[in-house]
Amino acid sequence: MIYSMPRSLDALNPRERRIVTVGAGLAALLLLLAVVLPMQHKVSELDQRIAHKQDDLAWLRSMAPQLAGLQASQPRALHESLVVVVDRTARQSGLEHALVGSQPSGDGGLNVRLEQTPFDGLISWLSQLHELYGIRVDAADFDAAGTTGTVNASLVLRAR
Repeated sequence: MIYSMPRSLDALNPRERRIVTVGAGLAALLLLLAVVLPMQHKVSELDQRIAHKQDDLAWLRSMAPQLAGLQASQPRALHESLVVVVDRTARQSGLEHALVGSQPSGDGGLNVRLEQTPFDGLISWLSQLHELYGIRVDAADFDAAGTTGTVNASLVLRAR
């Protein structure tokens, strides 16, 4: 068939030959635009994606020692009740005068009420509870107390 194409083309008059040649050129251009260029664009996108994933993997590998260190510094498990830990750490943080009540809730949490407490000291204490004991704040309600920088707080604390 390929050998018969030039003979078939020779059999056409010059005008028809030009139409067939231009049509073949347009068909090749259309094939290039419709198939090859989108595929080349997709391959380029995938190459970029692979390079990005390789960069992410290299970063994760470089962070592995730090992540392993974080795992070793996880909060220690509570060997005391939540009430005891909260009361002891509040005293150690100088918040014993502000701690006016703590009451276990039915779902394993602890409702804590602090009044006239320095906000910065309260946040520092909550950070210590979280970092050292894994105790998180499930709910918090703060009201301004009489002096600047002091608050009344109602907290729901929960051990992990």
